[in-house]
Amino acid sequence: MFESPLNCSILKRARDKGLAEIHVHNLRDYTINKHRKVDDYPFGGEAGMVMGIQPIDACISALKAERDYDEVIFMTPDGARFDQPMANSLSLLNNIIILCGHYKGIDYRVREHFITREISIGDYVLTGGELPALCVTDALVRLIPGVIGDEQSALSDSFQDNLLAPPVYTRPAEYNGWRVPDILLSGHEAKIAEWRYEQALERTRRLRPDLLDEE
Repeated sequence: MFESPLNCSILKRARDKGLAEIHVHNLRDYTINKHRKVDDYPFGGEAGMVMGIQPIDACISALKAERDYDEVIFMTPDGARFDQPMANSLSLLNNIIILCGHYKGIDYRVREHFITREISIGDYVLTGGELPALCVTDALVRLIPGVIGDEQSALSDSFQDNLLAPPVYTRPAEYNGWRVPDILLSGHEAKIAEWRYEQALERTRRLRPDLLDEE
């Protein structure tokens, strides 16, 4: 599940340039039972399987013995909602661990004693935390200086200033009778910047009014 995304596009470029190190650890490698099981039935009789504390403790402890970590993150639907300001903040850290849950969840003692931050990518449940972890990884890595060729591109993305991005166009200037707005062809930088801001504000009001602090 991790192999393809981590070896494509921006993430691959960041790793090849030595700008980001991304390591995937299999919790089964840290088990001490004969069948390398990482889960068991929950106490109390609830349905589903729960990831046990032992392999998670062993894995996190082994990683912490190698280097210091700024955050140990658990991807969970009931965590804090991931957004661009959080991505900006996390991208400045040196080392983080992202724990991916699976099955019914993880033994709650892990959350009580090992986890420093819990993150959700939305109010829905996925089979495991792998895809959310990849989303967070991509969002952080692309902010590291040097990863994206034009660093201003990342700074102009949606949500960086609590606004959605304005519309963007490219060649040809006319296609099937559909024209690019004349202002973008004018070469007048100040007027173009003003148009982009107005468009971003209009799109945000229409599509995501919750982002605006307007009375």
